[in-house]
Order: sequence, then structure tokens, then C-alpha cells
Amino acid sequence: MSARPPVVLIAARDEAPRLPATLCALRAALPGARIVVADDGSRDATATVARDAGAEVVRSERPLGKGGAATLAARAVLDATTAPDPPIVLLCDADLGQSAGRLTALVDAVERGDADLAVAVFARRVGGGFGLAVGAARRVIARLCGLELEAPLSGQRAMRGEVLACVVPFADGFGMEVGMTVDAARAGFRVRELPLDLEHRATGRSLRGFLHRGRQLRDLLAAAWRRR
Repeated sequence: MSARPPVVLIAARDEAPRLPATLCALRAALPGARIVVADDGSRDATATVARDAGAEVVRSERPLGKGGAATLAARAVLDATTAPDPPIVLLCDADLGQSAGRLTALVDAVERGDADLAVAVFARRVGGGFGLAVGAARRVIARLCGLELEAPLSGQRAMRGEVLACVVPFADGFGMEVGMTVDAARAGFRVRELPLDLEHRATGRSLRGFLHRGRQLRDLLAAAWRRR
């Protein structure tokens, strides 16, 4: 397993308020890590605050969706992850704040050889709707590759460099996690979940929250359809 500092990939859109705390926590927890932020057509200062915090920035002038933006970041580091002794790759949402430092547990799990793809389960539920998108994601992953997952839509993931090459390009939009899980499992990589005490911005049972989960459901079903 690689002893090199990990590579961190973050897809962000209009995350200027919370991104600095997330990056600060990652810098403290993962000294020497290469951090790449994919600015998904933000209308705020996301790219500026990312650069000010020492992150590399790749930017799309128009929104590509989570999967498209994360693919931009992944392609920026693919040469490093396909070289001999590739680094571990950590995917992180931009809104974790100081709790992002706890993602070292995912990196450690991959480093120890406990998993090829380690996925964080939020130990405490914050916000959320009625579970339709999560339930659908669980069912399609079980049907397509036989895995039973508690948090199929979690965006907090660490993987061996070889896994990244297998799962890029990511599925469009919020189908990214479902597509990644299915592609990795079908390639023979071991997927494991770890409960972590993480925090993020909750969408809740508001109109905005329901619209967000509706897009999740649409995108994950599209990703599943393409892998049927």
C-alpha cells in the first residue's frame, strides 16, 4: 500500500462560506495531501477561497453537476494514481467543515488493506427526507452487484488509486456514488462502510430539500439504467 500523502478531490458549487473550514481541517489531518477542488460553475468566491487555502482548482464555467465536476478533478490527478505506488484518493464533500478531519479513518482503512473503497456512514442523522432516494439506491446497488449498503449515497469515500482509474468518468450528477459503487464492485474491488461522526449542511424537509432529493433519485436511477 502507498505511503505517499493522499490526494483529496472536492466538487464544490457555491460553497465559499463552508469550504475554508473543510480545507483547513483536511490540511491539519492530512499533512502534505494534494487537494484539488473542482469549482462547478460557482456564482460566489468558491474558487478564490480554495486557492487562498492552498488547494489546486479546476473550474467549469457552467455547472456540470457533481459527477461531472468530480470527473474534472479526477482527471487532473489520474497520472499520479496510475503511476507505480499510487496515492490513496479521498473524495470529500465541501460542506463538512471541521468534521472533515475525521475522514482520516477512511484513508487508514484503505492503507491497512481493510478495503479498496471505504465509505463513510454518518453516525448521526442530520436532516434528510423520507428515505426514498436512499432506499432506491440501496435496492439498485443490491440488484446490480449484490452489495447491501447502509449509506449508498455518501460522498465521503477513500480508495486505492487503481480504483479511481476504474470508476472515472463518474456517473452524471448525483448518480456518481451509485455508479462508482457498482463499477468498483463489478471490477472485484472490496467495498466497506465505516461509521464516522461527521457533520454537513442538512437540506431538511423543505422545498429545496425535496427538489435536491428528487434530483438525486433521477440521477441515481439514470446511473443504474446505464449499468443494467
